[in-house]
Amino acid sequence: MTPMNPTRRDTLKAALLGGATALLPVRLDAAPAPAFQPAPIRWIDGAAPAVHMGQTFGVAWPRGVLKRNTALAVRNADGADIPAQTWTTASWPDGSIKWSAHAIPADVAPAGLIVTRGRATAPARAVKVTETTDAVVIDVGDLRWEIGRTGPALVRSASQSGRLVLGAVSLVGSVKSDPLHGEPMSFAGEIEKVTIEQRGPVRAVVRIEGRHAMADRRWLPFTVRLYAYAGSAALRIVHSFVFDGNPGRDFLASLGVQASVPMRGVLHDRHVRIATDGQMFAEGVRPLTGLRRDPGRAFRDAQVAGRATPPLATMAPAVRDTLERIPAWGDFRLEQPNANGWQLTKRTAPGQGWIDADEGARAPGLAYVGGPDGGVAIGQRYFWQRHPTALHIDGADGDAARLTAWLWSPEAPAMDLRPYHGAMGMEGFAAQNEGLSVTYEDYEPGWDDASGIARTSELTLWALSATPDTVTLAQMAKAQATPPQLMASPEHLHAAHVFGDWGLPDRSTPNRTAIENQLDNLIDFYAGEVDRRSWYGFWNHGDIMHTYDIDRHRWRYDIGGFAWDNSELSPDLWLWYSVLRTGNAQAFRFAEAMTRHTGEVDVYHGGRFAGMGTRHGVQHWSDSSKQPRVSNASYRRIFYYLTADERVGDLMRDLLTSDQTLQQVEIGRKVPGAKKSVLPTGTIEMTFGTTWCPLAAAWLTEWERTGDSRWRDRIVAGLDSIGRLPHGWMTGSAPFDLASGRFIDQNRGIRLSHLNAVFGAVEVSSELIRLLDVPRYRTAWLDYCRWYNAPQAEYLAKFGAPFGPRNLREAHSRLTAYVAHETQDATLAARAAGEFLSGDAGLGTWPSDPRHTEGHVTEWPGVSTNASAQWGLAAIQCLALIREALDRSTIQSPEALGKRRLGDAGRD
Repeated sequence: MTPMNPTRRDTLKAALLGGATALLPVRLDAAPAPAFQPAPIRWIDGAAPAVHMGQTFGVAWPRGVLKRNTALAVRNADGADIPAQTWTTASWPDGSIKWSAHAIPADVAPAGLIVTRGRATAPARAVKVTETTDAVVIDVGDLRWEIGRTGPALVRSASQSGRLVLGAVSLVGSVKSDPLHGEPMSFAGEIEKVTIEQRGPVRAVVRIEGRHAMADRRWLPFTVRLYAYAGSAALRIVHSFVFDGNPGRDFLASLGVQASVPMRGVLHDRHVRIATDGQMFAEGVRPLTGLRRDPGRAFRDAQVAGRATPPLATMAPAVRDTLERIPAWGDFRLEQPNANGWQLTKRTAPGQGWIDADEGARAPGLAYVGGPDGGVAIGQRYFWQRHPTALHIDGADGDAARLTAWLWSPEAPAMDLRPYHGAMGMEGFAAQNEGLSVTYEDYEPGWDDASGIARTSELTLWALSATPDTVTLAQMAKAQATPPQLMASPEHLHAAHVFGDWGLPDRSTPNRTAIENQLDNLIDFYAGEVDRRSWYGFWNHGDIMHTYDIDRHRWRYDIGGFAWDNSELSPDLWLWYSVLRTGNAQAFRFAEAMTRHTGEVDVYHGGRFAGMGTRHGVQHWSDSSKQPRVSNASYRRIFYYLTADERVGDLMRDLLTSDQTLQQVEIGRKVPGAKKSVLPTGTIEMTFGTTWCPLAAAWLTEWERTGDSRWRDRIVAGLDSIGRLPHGWMTGSAPFDLASGRFIDQNRGIRLSHLNAVFGAVEVSSELIRLLDVPRYRTAWLDYCRWYNAPQAEYLAKFGAPFGPRNLREAHSRLTAYVAHETQDATLAARAAGEFLSGDAGLGTWPSDPRHTEGHVTEWPGVSTNASAQWGLAAIQCLALIREALDRSTIQSPEALGKRRLGDAGRD
């Protein structure tokens, strides 16, 4: 509605919009649906695991195959029903099911499963959720969990058959005002809101939100989800917190999850178990083994096995009469200060000396304390990868032990999130551009701020009716350190036509074999570099480095934008598309760790940069370029749909209105000599590929998840208005009206950027063109795909000067492949194959480099992660779109492709 007294800005805005704010009709029909096919489900590791604590997995379905609310069942290879819980996570535009999610009980582990039509079977002992005025109660068989609605205890208690085995479970931590000196000040979590997200019968999910309290300060907002599965004595804990402190004054000294464990019985019937990468640490609080006098084999065997010892009257008198002279060990510490070393110590009581008990390299992260009639275990995923971590047991010789999983150990130096350098004279843009020129760092004082970043951790808590044997504990430790995962088969996912253009592995010709081998080699190489270079630590785990330094023979960890990659050029997408087409366990877990990192640490979850991500840098938050290209929902969607992970679902939903942040956060503020036009209020400058496409991915996901047409309409507004621009996608960017979601035509010329299409624009455009009938956008996108990599003479004949530089030609070959496939143009397909095999501004030449040895980077010139990621995406999409053209191309020394030299991706 036009204001009654329009201002000059209102008039200008209406003129720029040209009255085209009404949405065009959208055709949402599709080709006839294929016949229904059940979905084969497989373990990503191949074989069924010995132990798992319950499974959730996602299945994609072709458009139109499953009507809304179609009942789905899970069955084993023999056709027998498996207890399951099913829900829809996404729908097609016609309302049919696009993605379903399925949960099965703990330790149901057949080698083969299918999801098919039919009514789901409930477990014999279903998970039940009941509510009281101040608590939520989850019953899993004889196990009852009581979850608080207020106060500090996330879990107030757990009991087995009415017998209390677990007391309060709370969030704890401490902070210092100086990283090296002073006493830490303690704080604890306080619940503000509790939401029941699922009620069974196979799994229940409770979401708890709150903040940590310290005197009159409430800070460090947290979200904790508790997952209970039928048949499991475990409660899965997904713990997320946002650092909203002042990095210059708030130095976290510890952060953890602490459980109170009732301790009953005599001290020699109390057990401590700590998993290691060697022998299980299995001891009694008061040991009966190794004594000078023998209590009797029955006593020694029982204590080692975790059973109750025989009646005391049957113990050898020499020991029975002197039990009080045997020290009782109340406190235990497993510290993992780095990725390659842990130490286990114990002491009898506070004020007494610590005794070294064991040491090793990489502990899996599980500890247990209890007795023959019950106890508690806690496991921490990524224990050694996210150092400095610890597992502490305190007071095992008293009435209640404290079992604490420390996400940041109190024994470690305090967390230091301050910027790594000062202003260095770069207060003005001119000096900042000089810094960018020499170190590749986009710096501005005050923008290298860690306040607002987040971290999600995964833990498992067991309330047990007895002390497990060491074999069972070892299996539990393995299952929580490397969780088993079910996944729909790549063939089924591919047949559903989800996530754009990709195909299954194909080694039917020499050229395809060479490319497939290199795709595998790249995954192996970067997964190997994570370990060889120890890309680990609480804030670092999950990311990879950007570029290699051939002079120092190490990655450029301390050089501006060449250090941590922060999703630059979409390694997240490369890994997830590799997972889709192969189901490979290494690729899955590599991509999962990256998703956990990049969606949390590299993105702001509060404050002035909320919804933005940070460009690659020495610290994950150090670069002053804050952009949606990093917070990109495209990097989270695949993981979300494959696993139905609620936390990642939250992260994508948080991005729905992040375009509003761009009114205060200027992305292109340092461009030398840039002329910035005055735009109407509520209008911002927006690039198509690095800004709008990441936002469109969030809107697409919300539309699929909820059916809310507002988000569809917002996407259509953007698609249609891009298509109406005189040069369409080749315009590069335009003013964007935040209210209508439309771009404004200012009759701009062509402006090509080598970055515009490499942050998920290719993938999301392919999806949107399939889902929505917006002909103008399809034409604009095909034009961009045709002309970005076009030969200079052809381009000049079409558009005239200037031609300008083209970077990432190899990566952009997939754009040429797309238009070739869509138009069935064999000449364009041949051009795309040549571009892909060129090595131009990408991975480099095809011949092997003799200096590459055993997977290590030793003297490779200019190894660039972002180029590797773009090569991987180009390979996957070219294999799907122009296989025959690739077959007709010449690859020099294809048998050596796996060891070819890597080149630099160029400056962004």
